[in-house]
Amino acid sequence: MTTTNSPSKWIVRNGVFATGLQGEVVKGCMVVDQGVIAYVGIEEPEDARDLPSVDGKGLLFMPGLVNSHGHTAMSLLRGYGDDMVLQEWLQTKMWPMEAKFTSDDVYWGSSLSIVEMLKSGTTTFLDMYDHMDRVAEAVVKSGMRASLTRGVIGLCSEEEQESKLAEAIAFAKAWHGQADGRITVMMSPHAPYTCPPAFIERFVQAAHDLDLPLHTHMSETAAEVEQNVRDYGLRPVAHLEKLGFFSRPSMVAHAVHLTDEEIEMLAAHKVAVSHNPGSNLKLASGVARVPQLLKAGVVVSLGTDGPASNNNLDMFEEMRLAALIHKGVSGDPTAVPAAEALRMGTLYGAQSLYLDNLGILAAGMKADFVALDTEQAHFLPRTDYVSHIVYSAAGQDVRHVWVDGVRIVKNRECLTMDEEKIRFEAQAAFEGLLAR
Repeated sequence: MTTTNSPSKWIVRNGVFATGLQGEVVKGCMVVDQGVIAYVGIEEPEDARDLPSVDGKGLLFMPGLVNSHGHTAMSLLRGYGDDMVLQEWLQTKMWPMEAKFTSDDVYWGSSLSIVEMLKSGTTTFLDMYDHMDRVAEAVVKSGMRASLTRGVIGLCSEEEQESKLAEAIAFAKAWHGQADGRITVMMSPHAPYTCPPAFIERFVQAAHDLDLPLHTHMSETAAEVEQNVRDYGLRPVAHLEKLGFFSRPSMVAHAVHLTDEEIEMLAAHKVAVSHNPGSNLKLASGVARVPQLLKAGVVVSLGTDGPASNNNLDMFEEMRLAALIHKGVSGDPTAVPAAEALRMGTLYGAQSLYLDNLGILAAGMKADFVALDTEQAHFLPRTDYVSHIVYSAAGQDVRHVWVDGVRIVKNRECLTMDEEKIRFEAQAAFEGLLAR
């Protein structure tokens, strides 16, 4: 592990830049100034000639990927329970083990996920979990950007509900805007089926009081939707609307089982959706109606979900799945084109987390970007680089990563995290969980 020392103003020369703008690819240079992209273009600006430089030969630069839904500490449970129905998986495998998690377990599990995400090109992620102070510590150390949420299950006593809500509010007050703005916070009741209506309403009020967005799981499985109707007489979208959830900027994860009317409701309230194709396929939850959501104007981003239900955090895989499965389900090869899948993994991800100035390579945007090694067989011939990113590339192709213009991965080495120690501690944490 080495320290990062990036100049305040520098230039990438001889690069190929997939900017994320309507499939645009620029062959030329990019200037970074004080953590912000100052210029992307073919001709080098006259005032850039003496700047420190990075040679972009053999590299393809693209916006950093945004993983808009996950549970990073669950990397400790990767492979612990697979090929199971969601509720059985949660109740017999995940929740009993998670009840044993200490704050140290969360720290090492999250650190393991952060290393995996960084080395596969993710520069921003959303996390919903417990012991979130420890996740925030790992984010600070890593140099990544994150939207952190203290996810809260409300199936407990009123006293415990009160304690959890107070903890979520305290976390938001302590961490929103920290790490030079790299950490932002959302308020997150876990799901309509795990939180009583009055409890969700209290989270909505807290989000108003703190001026923060809301995030929750919604309509992940058909059984969950049916339960919502049985318990409350409404499907989840109408239920959350009634509780005032959409009165705040909000983003829901999954949204697999939606009617036409519900899609219209989400669009009307400007609710963003985190599409988690890998996890939804693995848990047989279904295939979300992404083409219809996009057509309605809903911002649809991509997330891996937790590493215990995916089981990796490679956002290139999610982009490829998003582009492929909707073609297969609809019979329409144009359902989610490569350029749209790339935006889902980058720009739409930033928009779904309510992060401005992020997700494309353009002047005025934050300098969060990655470089792929294109000197490999699967990047040839040099036809359509956006197509190659979505249909050919993988996380292992990422060579370098920058956040706020600071290089935090160089030649596939994490410069801010001790990967060897993290791997050791994460394995020890899992063994400790088994022994408890």
